Amino acid sequence: MKKMADIKNILALGVGLMGEGIAQVALMAGYNVTLVDINDNLVNKAYSGIQAGIKKSEEKGQLAEGITAADLMTRCKKSTNLASAVKDIDIVIEAVIEKMDVKKQVCKTVMDNGPSHVIFASNTSTMSITEIGKDCGAPDRVCGMHFFNPVPLMRCIEIIKGADTSNETFNIAMDLAGKLPCLRGQRYIAPVLKDRPGFIVNRMNAPVIIYLHWAFDEADKRGIPWECLDADAGGKMPMPPCVLTDFTGIDTNFHIMNYYKETLSPDFEPGKVIKKLYEKGDLGPKTGKGFYDWSQGRDAIMQKIKNAEPAGIFDLNTVFAIMLNEGCRILDEGIASGFKVIDDANMAGMNAPGPFGAGKKNYEQWAKVLNDLADKTGKEYFRPIDLMKSGEFSKMRK
Repeated sequence: MKKMADIKNILALGVGLMGEGIAQVALMAGYNVTLVDINDNLVNKAYSGIQAGIKKSEEKGQLAEGITAADLMTRCKKSTNLASAVKDIDIVIEAVIEKMDVKKQVCKTVMDNGPSHVIFASNTSTMSITEIGKDCGAPDRVCGMHFFNPVPLMRCIEIIKGADTSNETFNIAMDLAGKLPCLRGQRYIAPVLKDRPGFIVNRMNAPVIIYLHWAFDEADKRGIPWECLDADAGGKMPMPPCVLTDFTGIDTNFHIMNYYKETLSPDFEPGKVIKKLYEKGDLGPKTGKGFYDWSQGRDAIMQKIKNAEPAGIFDLNTVFAIMLNEGCRILDEGIASGFKVIDDANMAGMNAPGPFGAGKKNYEQWAKVLNDLADKTGKEYFRPIDLMKSGEFSKMRK
């Protein structure tokens, strides 16, 4: 396999918003990049987006000295034929649709047609890296490379080791990720040592969604307006629960919960309110309506929340307790080497602090909060695990 110093050619496969961002930072790092998607329109749209993004960086003085946007774009090629485009590629970074059969198919095409050293790195946010690479003929050269959106601005990249990923592949992916620039702060590369659903950042935040679904159903049952539920966050979240869920997309939220229901626990069964909104097709700003009617504009909605009487249902302290417990599960399962990686990854991937700093002081009180929550919601997944309630996690920093 090639050494990191020899990596020159990267293929961005699936160039929607994520793929476009990945290609942009790869070009800015000095690599030759080939954009590949299923038709010319998608590839041309991504090319234009990258060009605009790099031009903007040039205007802000963010490119290397003596390098122009035009110089970088000469190293960007386009193709709609993966089998021929991959012939001289060192690493493929895949960001196609989140469907396992499609990911497995393109992974096999890469291994069948690429050079004998080519690495396939999937940007999946939840799917099993081991399963993606299982039937490709070279599972040792398959790993996960999970970026956060928007790629040029979000610092975190998770590098995931599948069950068959070789140490060499993992180390090359770690090195490459560290060379990709971030336009807002320093890149943070989180090594994910085991291939488990949600990896580190999404996994730690996953059970918070169970709590949100319960809160939505509780507010609905009591006839409490959504802005009152959002007022519970007291302006301490970048986006309060209903706004956040609308922006994520009700459909995305619904599918994520069903995935975790299959892979982690039946307690991830989507709540009644989310099911109803999903079935009605009220998916958030992209359809004009979700929890809120977005035709009135974001500012009007945020003002409404600011003026609302808090519902007293949703509690931020409980969110941290849930995250600490899940962070302890991540340590327990050997997904991360220590709690510092988990906290740092959350800050770099979500722009929000992880739970361990406060958790070291509050774990006993939070364990009680979680037991009460499990009793109140009927969701056993909330029960504190031994590593959390004993406080033993505090010895697992690195």
